[in-house]
Amino acid sequence: MGGSPMPGATAEPHPHSSSIPAGILVYDGDCGFCTATARWAQRRLSDNYRVVPSQQVDLDALHLTEEDVARSAWWIGPDGTRWDDHRSIAGALGAMDGFWPVVGRLMTLGPVNPLAGGVYRLVANNRSRIRWPGATKCDRR
Repeated sequence: MGGSPMPGATAEPHPHSSSIPAGILVYDGDCGFCTATARWAQRRLSDNYRVVPSQQVDLDALHLTEEDVARSAWWIGPDGTRWDDHRSIAGALGAMDGFWPVVGRLMTLGPVNPLAGGVYRLVANNRSRIRWPGATKCDRR
């Protein structure tokens, strides 16, 4: 994906995004499932990418609000383009090595796009109920 907008990108590049590394994944650090998933992503991303809990990042600098990060994870590309919901996961997958970029791209195409969006929303809305090995219960929702 390399920073190029995906179908359904949620924001245009922001002109003042020079402090962003190659990319950043922002997730809910109060959610055990989210944290476990973010750790999985961090292990597969190069050191040029950051994976940070929303509670430990300057949301204003990323042009995000508390409401934005309470609703969704966010992938912010090196040009400042922001993707939420399943597109945030697709963006992170697109920055990984191996076959993961193909998986990420497929999530945003044709009939898979609304399906991936629906699955993401189902998981996000029920994340406090998800039991994940090594993960604590989500404190939000």
